[in-house]
Amino acid sequence: MNGTRIVFSGLCSLALTAALALVVPVRANTTHADTAAASEQQDATQAQSVSGTIASVSSNSFTLTVGSNTSAPKQQLQQSSPQSMTFQTDQNTTIDGKLKVGANADVTYRQSNGNNIAISVRVTNAQ
Repeated sequence: MNGTRIVFSGLCSLALTAALALVVPVRANTTHADTAAASEQQDATQAQSVSGTIASVSSNSFTLTVGSNTSAPKQQLQQSSPQSMTFQTDQNTTIDGKLKVGANADVTYRQSNGNNIAISVRVTNAQ
């Protein structure tokens, strides 16, 4: 009876070790893939900033006419003609000043699902 228990315990230990050997590498690969996906998502949502003139305002968005310069972290982009950018606002958006047509604004934003989400807006004097 003792011999049977020893053999049975040995077989169970061997089976458990084999099962763990199969599971651990798969989990390690999944973790690596998850880390890479999270890194790509973080890059996509990295904050950018732009300055321009407010062209329109609604309850949860506003449009900014951007002049010749926009900036993103560690790069400077030059644009040949003004363009309009629309920003969504939410309960997390910090607005310093009053959003009104004709006012200048500095906007820090992130991109999410193809939308520009305003993180903070600093409104300065009207033109």
